Amino acid sequence: MSTVGVIGGTGPAGQGVGVRLASAGYDVVLGSRDAQRAAEVAALLVPRGTGSVAGAANEDAALCDVVVVATPWDSAVATVSALRESLTGKVVISMVNALAREGRELVPLYPPRGSMAAQIAHTLPGSRIVGAFHHLPASEMIDLDSDLDADVVIFGDDPVARESVAHMVETMAGLHAVVAGSMSLASATEAFTAVCISINIRHKAHSYVKLAGLHH
Repeated sequence: MSTVGVIGGTGPAGQGVGVRLASAGYDVVLGSRDAQRAAEVAALLVPRGTGSVAGAANEDAALCDVVVVATPWDSAVATVSALRESLTGKVVISMVNALAREGRELVPLYPPRGSMAAQIAHTLPGSRIVGAFHHLPASEMIDLDSDLDADVVIFGDDPVARESVAHMVETMAGLHAVVAGSMSLASATEAFTAVCISINIRHKAHSYVKLAGLHH
């Protein structure tokens, strides 16, 4: 089973992906700028099954076989840039959304290259960037007893890397992989996260994306 590092993994989104990956049998390293904080957060997550969650510095998380970027959007490029050497040749999953809060809504921001996945791809030319995990409510991901039944939209320009991420998602409880297509869909996919969160704020809910008409 591959090891999976989650850079910036101590936030709710990173924790949710981490605990569900560990429950699927992966050994997960939650990374943080503060290794001590990462260890404390990891200790609170109790995966089910054979996988594990440990906490470490982002540098150590970047040494894993597959790496997920879960940092805040405004520090993502600087963070992965410093880890470029460790990430070369690897599948790097971007779950970063550029969002700004305006009142009770979140609105999408558009980075210079149109999406955070494209920004990360530009920063890591030697890595294989795939987008995934954008529309998931973190609290429902962390709670392994939630009845989560969500579709995960996956995009990227490397078909083999996309399929490997889809396979990983299919092993995670409550998630179904839906390969959408190329990196050209990144902007729309990321921006829709603002819609999801705004709906959840307005309706005090934990809704997520479920695409009807697909045959899983």
